[in-house]
Amino acid sequence: MQSSFFDLEYEKQAETAAPLASRMRPTTLDGFVGQGHIVGKGKLLSRLIAADKLTSAIFYGPPGTGKTTLARIVAHQTKAAFHVLNAVTAGKKDIEGVIAAARDNIGMYHKKTILFIDEIHRFNKAQQDALLPSVEKGDIILIGATTENPYFEINPALVSRSTIFEFRRLEAGDVAKILDNAITDKEKGYGEMNVVLTDEAKAHLCTVAAGDVRKALNALELAVLTGEKNERGEIVVDLDAATECIQTKALQYDKKGDNHYDTISAFIKSIRGSDPDAALFWMAKMLDAGEDPKFIARRMVIAASEDIGNANPMGLVVAVAAARAVEMIGLPEARINLAQAVTYLAASPKSNAAVIGIDEASQAVRHRSDGKVPAHLRDAHYSGSEALGRGVDYRYPHNYPGGYTPQQYLPDDLQGERFYRPTVNGSEKAIAERLSRLKNIK
Repeated sequence: MQSSFFDLEYEKQAETAAPLASRMRPTTLDGFVGQGHIVGKGKLLSRLIAADKLTSAIFYGPPGTGKTTLARIVAHQTKAAFHVLNAVTAGKKDIEGVIAAARDNIGMYHKKTILFIDEIHRFNKAQQDALLPSVEKGDIILIGATTENPYFEINPALVSRSTIFEFRRLEAGDVAKILDNAITDKEKGYGEMNVVLTDEAKAHLCTVAAGDVRKALNALELAVLTGEKNERGEIVVDLDAATECIQTKALQYDKKGDNHYDTISAFIKSIRGSDPDAALFWMAKMLDAGEDPKFIARRMVIAASEDIGNANPMGLVVAVAAARAVEMIGLPEARINLAQAVTYLAASPKSNAAVIGIDEASQAVRHRSDGKVPAHLRDAHYSGSEALGRGVDYRYPHNYPGGYTPQQYLPDDLQGERFYRPTVNGSEKAIAERLSRLKNIK
């Protein structure tokens, strides 16, 4: 169906009136900024686009990192028919309509069809399943864009038939380059408006946008549209204007999604790595984003044994106390208890000897030992136990100097095994030294 004059005029006017972030989208790979790890020279995705050989793919990454822009570049450079659906508004009938058109393209014109679905994670299982047969047969080439981890949110069958391309947050230098393009581009940007973006304002926009180009361009647009020309005819976007227009950074955190798992991972690894500053930062991010403080406290209790252990036995006491304080007090005051506990844990000496010990002991129980209790360790509290050999020859440690005497405690088939190997870190050094002395007692 051919576009009418009015359709073409509408598209022209819509493009002119579009927000700056939309107008500044490049239409070729040469103009695309960032994501060099997937579209850099010689990289797989750039080769596929250049050769018009793209297969089904999922573009996964934070907002404002170029997923939709790259899909539109594909639309400009491909010889295939290109259809766009948004999972927020599209339904199963829309999918079926595109699939029907795709089959016609193959049968009548020997032409491929690319279907781009924005926010594909918002499709339910039935909608995603409707795509699967056509993707599998090659009727359509699917490009799905999502901010959520596809391995969690998208049908595994679709994931297995697609190449996952992970988009990363843009570096500050990339965002700065895009801002410079916006104020100098005479066709799509502000090149005709004599806009001056100060270095301080640019640096602030790049920092607060945190790799989200759309956020930076929206702030620039607001500053320009609300700014007034000075005596030289310039619209100056200074630090004050940039700060007012971008305001505070929006936290990228979904309590059920990828950011949740990434942030708690960074939090635990900061504790393990003895970096209290980083641990405080990640905890603050979680609390500010509305994470359940009980969840944070539980993870700290685990870390106290998993990563600190007997190098500082008080770590578990402090972590449990903080968890109890969260239950008793609640936010906002409980954040102080959590801060005290997390800095204590992060600053503590570390040992995972107990974790290794229980893992190795469990393996021995499952695969190497019959678990038979030696006769002298068996219960002997009942009448007749001695006649059965229960508890015979057991040596009561408190009857010996220092409360210790050597005797067999492991099963016969595990004699000589060591599961707990204390480190020389913190309090565990004294434990290691004592156990070493005991082993020399005859």
